[in-house]
Amino acid sequence: MNMIKTLAAYIKEYKKPSIITPILMIGEVLMETIIPLLMASIVNEGINKGNTTHVFVTGIIMVVMALCSLAFGVGGAKYGSIAAMGFGKNLKKAMFENIQTFSFANIDKFSTSSLITRITTDVGNIQMSYMMLLRICMRAPASLICAMAMSFFISPKLATVYLVAVIILGFALVTIASKAMKYFQESFKKYDKLNESVQENVSAIRVVKAFVRGEHEKGRFHKAAQDIYDTFVKAENIVIWNNPLMQFTVYSCILLISWFGAQFIVVGDLETGDLMALLTYCMNILMNLMMLAMIFVMSSMSVASGQRICEVLEEKATITNPANPVMEVADGSIRFENVTFRYSEHSEAPVLDNINLEIQSGQMIGIIGGTGSSKSTLVNMISRLYDVNEGTVYVGGKDVREYDLETLRNEVAVVLQQNVLFSGSILDNLRWGNANATEAECIEACKMACADEFIETFPDKYNTHIEQGGTNVSGGQKQRLCIARALLKKPKVLILDDSTSAVDTATDAKIRAAFKTAIPGTTKLIIAQRISSVQEADKIIVLEDGRVDGFGTHEELLETNAIYRDVYEAQVHGSGDFDEGGDN
Repeated sequence: MNMIKTLAAYIKEYKKPSIITPILMIGEVLMETIIPLLMASIVNEGINKGNTTHVFVTGIIMVVMALCSLAFGVGGAKYGSIAAMGFGKNLKKAMFENIQTFSFANIDKFSTSSLITRITTDVGNIQMSYMMLLRICMRAPASLICAMAMSFFISPKLATVYLVAVIILGFALVTIASKAMKYFQESFKKYDKLNESVQENVSAIRVVKAFVRGEHEKGRFHKAAQDIYDTFVKAENIVIWNNPLMQFTVYSCILLISWFGAQFIVVGDLETGDLMALLTYCMNILMNLMMLAMIFVMSSMSVASGQRICEVLEEKATITNPANPVMEVADGSIRFENVTFRYSEHSEAPVLDNINLEIQSGQMIGIIGGTGSSKSTLVNMISRLYDVNEGTVYVGGKDVREYDLETLRNEVAVVLQQNVLFSGSILDNLRWGNANATEAECIEACKMACADEFIETFPDKYNTHIEQGGTNVSGGQKQRLCIARALLKKPKVLILDDSTSAVDTATDAKIRAAFKTAIPGTTKLIIAQRISSVQEADKIIVLEDGRVDGFGTHEELLETNAIYRDVYEAQVHGSGDFDEGGDN
């Protein structure tokens, strides 16, 4: 019931077509119910008695009724489609908007492939079910009741055959649908795995080809597709009993009605036209039962889809604005005070353990550490992509939890490890940082990020089209565009999460030099594996297993920190990276 209430809230502006559709369907049912009576009248009062006028007049009425039925049916289809498509649109919009509010913790709860399945396949099922609900689910019961009523009106004795058949068949259909439901519920989880296989393969197609893993990926996809196939086959093996049961019931009823009806005609208890009408109502009743069986099957799938949709709609963001948020960040100063963080409450060891740091506004801070030392997690705390479990993170002298989220994140620009560009021109991508940036401002940002060097070589320069995901530019070019995009925000804190790893050391040095002169008031945090990228920083943080192992200048750390010294010597003399150095 709670699921229905949640989903029904998104019908919204489509309530009117949702009401009109069942009304039109009932109108169609009434027309179809009257037509067999008119046919019986033509036979009984017209043909049997030789009354040509009655045949002609009643025939015209039947044509009008048929046209009205057609009009009602077309109208029902039109308004039903409007209501169902609109309902689906609202669900997709609501899900997408709620996903945008999710913190990283919320995103971790749902896999990307699962969210895609829910917003496409699951919404499609609900959309189709809603259309069936408005049209068939309203039409079938109404038609069945009207046909049954007319049958009892014509001959209560013969109509009892229908009643018994409906009860037996209804019970059988409910049993079939309930048994098939569990397989349909299983299938959607397997759709998630199928989408995951497709998504990973397409997004990492270069890696797949580079490692000649095409056959392996084909095998993964085949297995996921086979799992879905097997599950649906199991469901269909149950559902296929619908047709034989329906056929057996239909022909049994026809035989019984014809047999008993013929006897009633002989003794004068029934007229020929009435028998024709009863046979028509027989087909009407049983066809509507078949429609109801389809609804049962679709409902089985829709219940599973509805539950998955509601999970997304009802998911509350773990990070939200406070009651009276601070709307301005004073400066770029950062302070970590006894900060401890776990991705899961059930984790034994924290990812960040009792972090204490103080960074002055405008400083350039280097952050180094081995793989898994929680460098990215540390900087994610600053823009409140995650909330700390213990302690406090301060930006501009205030707890980050006191800020308006949009205000904080506009002042803390992050260039992530996985650089993402979107389809559109270079200028379109740059203006993600500032929608109102002029072309001159975009060019200036690109000069700071050393991106102008390659942009000027393109025929269309800043109007060059970027393919989805930035597939038509190199890794280093993509990194520099992402840095320029972040600079356009003119943030108080700029975080580069290993964002110059794909550029050469000379370009890396130019970018850092530009930061010093162009944005002296911005606090710069640079995560890197190369010590050469951070040795000129005001201070360097050395992380080891989620703890601060050292914090000082390059010279101080060479003297006092064994990890830093070992890595420095390995890189200077052995061209090693951080993970290859020393004891760590």
